[in-house]
Order: sequence, then structure tokens, then C-alpha cells
Amino acid sequence: QVQLVESGGGLVQPGGSLRLSCAASGSIFSIAALHWYRQAPGKQRELVAGITSDGVTNYSDSAKGRFIISRDNAKNTVSLQMNSLNPEDTAVYYCHTDEVVVTSAVSVNRYLDVWGQGTLVTVSS
Repeated sequence: QVQLVESGGGLVQPGGSLRLSCAASGSIFSIAALHWYRQAPGKQRELVAGITSDGVTNYSDSAKGRFIISRDNAKNTVSLQMNSLNPEDTAVYYCHTDEVVVTSAVSVNRYLDVWGQGTLVTVSS
């Protein structure tokens, strides 16, 4: 079994910063590209940032210049440093990966399109 667990969400004032983290649990052999998505109330889920297995990053227009995505392959984690937050950034943030390979003594399993449960970020005075 594999699980993605986000942390770091909370309440922050406009102009402030937050750092989100996501850790993959289980007997992880490899993780493909990692992403951060978000979903605001009444809106569709959107891609915020992504990072490939070898560290190439991409950002949405709204995130570019304010957010930084990074990963630690040794720890099976991905982070999103969010700066200059505004109320429009309020959303549930989800980490996601295209593929996770999990191994055990008796099996090798590939999990596709894996999502975390999300962490709420609220930007408000």
C-alpha cells in the first residue's frame, strides 16, 4: 500500500508565507513526477506546480515567481514554499504523483495517479 500525506496548511495573513510538505509512506522504490494541485471553494482543481524525477520544475502563471517546488528523493518528500500569499490562494492543496512503485518481499506494485488527502490553506486577515 502507498499513501501521500500532506502537512503545513493553516491560516496565514495576506502577504505571508507557508511551506507545505508531502511525504510518501510505504516501501517506496521510486516516485515519478510530483505535483501540487489546489481546489478552491466552488472551483475546479488546478495544477499549481510540478517537478520531475530529475528536478525539472514547472509552475502555473499564478504561482510563478511566488512559489517554489522541491523534492527530496532520499526522503520521498515534496515541498511547496509559498510566498506573498493572497486570499485567492485559499484552497485545499493536494500532492499528487503520476506513478509510485512499491516493493515488498513478495510483490512489486505500480500505483498510478496517486493523490493525498489534502491540506487546507486559508489566507485571510
